[in-house]
Amino acid sequence: MSTIRAIRGMNDILPDESPHWQHVESVVRRLMTGYGYSEIRMPVVEQTDLFKRGVGEVTDIVEKEMYTFLDRSDDSLTLRPEGTAGCVRAAIQHGLLNMAQRLWYAGPMFRYERPQKGRQRQFHQFGAEAFGIASPDMDAEMILLTARLWRQLGVAEHVQLQLNSIGGAEARQAYRDALVVYLRERFDELDEDSQRRLDSNPLRILDSKNPQTQALLDDAPELANYLDEESRADFARLCELLDAAGVAYAVNQRLVRGLDYYNKTVFEWVTDQLGSQGTVCGGGRYDGLVEQLGGNPVPGVGFAMGVERLVLLLEACGTLPAAPAQADVYVVSFGDDAQRQAIATTETLRDAVPQLNIVQHNGGGSFKSQMKKADKSGARLALIWGEDEVAAGTVSLKALRADDKERIPQQALPLGELEQTLQALLAE
Repeated sequence: MSTIRAIRGMNDILPDESPHWQHVESVVRRLMTGYGYSEIRMPVVEQTDLFKRGVGEVTDIVEKEMYTFLDRSDDSLTLRPEGTAGCVRAAIQHGLLNMAQRLWYAGPMFRYERPQKGRQRQFHQFGAEAFGIASPDMDAEMILLTARLWRQLGVAEHVQLQLNSIGGAEARQAYRDALVVYLRERFDELDEDSQRRLDSNPLRILDSKNPQTQALLDDAPELANYLDEESRADFARLCELLDAAGVAYAVNQRLVRGLDYYNKTVFEWVTDQLGSQGTVCGGGRYDGLVEQLGGNPVPGVGFAMGVERLVLLLEACGTLPAAPAQADVYVVSFGDDAQRQAIATTETLRDAVPQLNIVQHNGGGSFKSQMKKADKSGARLALIWGEDEVAAGTVSLKALRADDKERIPQQALPLGELEQTLQALLAE
């Protein structure tokens, strides 16, 4: 019988990797709470129309990358490829937009594309969305929050902020028309993907990775010359706020982001530590999306970042913390009476000292084999029960780490002193 394996591009996160993810998740959770964001959890499956209407039918995501299927009722469903549309849908459905909201979420997303380092078919994202505040100070808060995250993760020196304003709908349409006229005259010089996008989504040509196409764009009309006055003023104010907060940035007039719902400010944090997968966080303003998905007009702004790329970035920069030991104490016992005493006392300890991580040895074995497992567990201390300890009403305490062995001699402790002794030793 053949072995069943994971689906290509949908990877297991193994026990030696999960502490790295837990570290990133805990930093993000504390940061979001500290800025006043509330967690929301959405389903991983949504109606397909949500993404067609929200993300845009002529985007790469909808055209080529979504996992879409018919359920048993012949309804078209899709595994979520991004989080913003689902968050907006939930906020509308549950009446959350009657007041300003700051929300964040985390979880798996799904896109069918060629798996590579930092880009998988099932990937994981953190995202934040703020609704009901149209002014650029909200955009600034999103960027300042992410800048603080890089500092807390120890990678601030390895990421750079890029900003742009893509204007309102009318300004963007005027620029789109001018860009299409310019590029159509040079159609044969465009790469194949840009030729395809010229009619469907020409703004995406601005962030083409093809060097020849990028060279053509050097003389193309500039988006900044088509911006409406409100977008210009908001972008100038955002830059003022970032300058005042000491956040460095570069204005990149070819930054447009890949989703149709963006307007005005867009931004990306990029790095040169991950090769071609250089974007570690992206976001921007989407003031028309709530109305587009059936709600009342409510402005919005948000960002998302991939956990896989964050972990890779920390690894590349050498800022991943050492994995914590799985145990503080390892419990060893020999014989039925000793095992009974060990299990009962250990459970009492778990109640009395809940911060202790205690691993109970199970499955028997010789003293030597049990102590070898105790040492391998990473625990600092071993508690040992045998016939002598049961008879005397004591337990043997043994230090396992070299740093502790001189300070903590092996000793027999009365059971009544065990809790207090352990608390004192581990506090030191």
